[in-house]
Amino acid sequence: METRQQGLLDPESLTEVDEEMVSEVDLNNTVTEEEREEILSELTKLEEEISTLRQVLSSKEKQHTELKAKLGITTLTELKQNFSRSWYDVQTSTAYKKTTETLSTAGQKTTAVFSTLGTVISRKFGDMRNSPSFKSFEEKVDNTVSNIKQTKVGSQGTGGSFEEVLSSAAHASAQETPSNNQSVSSDHERTC
Repeated sequence: METRQQGLLDPESLTEVDEEMVSEVDLNNTVTEEEREEILSELTKLEEEISTLRQVLSSKEKQHTELKAKLGITTLTELKQNFSRSWYDVQTSTAYKKTTETLSTAGQKTTAVFSTLGTVISRKFGDMRNSPSFKSFEEKVDNTVSNIKQTKVGSQGTGGSFEEVLSSAAHASAQETPSNNQSVSSDHERTC
């Protein structure tokens, strides 16, 4: 193994490899004088053609710009057209269509949830209104309003102030409360 390592590091073996590479490069780049002149001539012709094509292209671009100006097509108009075309491409893409469908479905589901929620809330308010506590409260409010009306009608000649009417309504409501409590307790006794 040591002899191989020395062989790789040996200056003579490196020189042989370099000479082989140089000879390969020289073989690939070996061009005769005739071929060289022919290649240079072809290169010159190509450069002239490129220059001519650039001039023709420049002339055509100028003509293009002039014709668009005559038609009234401005850069802004072209930009709008490009934007419209791009927007159309986006709308016709499958990703856009899938997103639109997904959002539509989500909107429909959200609407259904809110509708159901509204129905549940309405039902709960209906249940609450039919509850005994609410009916008792409603009766007290009705009695109070009736007492206020009776007090006001009964005292038409005096025309008392708002405070007097309010205190008399409170007094009338306080008098009715024990009788309501007695009827509630008697209902409770019947149930038990």
